[in-house]
Amino acid sequence: MRAYVPLTISGLATAHGAGELGPGPLTAYAVTPGLREWYVSDDIEELEYAALSRAAAASLRLLAGDPGSARRRVVVAVDVPDTLVSADPDSALDASSLGEVKIASTVALTRAAAVHVDAEDALADVTAAADALGAADHGDDDAQFVVDGAEDHELLWFGVQEIPNLIA
Repeated sequence: MRAYVPLTISGLATAHGAGELGPGPLTAYAVTPGLREWYVSDDIEELEYAALSRAAAASLRLLAGDPGSARRRVVVAVDVPDTLVSADPDSALDASSLGEVKIASTVALTRAAAVHVDAEDALADVTAAADALGAADHGDDDAQFVVDGAEDHELLWFGVQEIPNLIA
């Protein structure tokens, strides 16, 4: 199963140093039955993009909780055995956790297929979105507009061998 693990640049540096993502259980995002139903598509590429987008939103939450981290959303795409992945069937009813899964154990970085990271031109919008997230969660429409602005930026694709350059 392809799963998308949200991180920060500092989290990516830690994973790179350890050679693995973890410890488990890890929160990740994947194409789950709830995500399929919500997205109403049979196109696996569209569904995987939706799961990646959910992971990018979770990365933004990690940034909001870590003011010292570089203001770039990071998502690592990993391929893991289905037996290590579980989804809460009740979460299909909760829009905030669509596509959320738990990976039971650490995941070796050798299982990573790619790393997705914000481009430099996204930094101002991602920084503003991370700062506005708390107010948006409390119903502030203006803050939600700022948070949504980060979603206008596509994450760039990087090969796993490029991680040292990303964390430098």
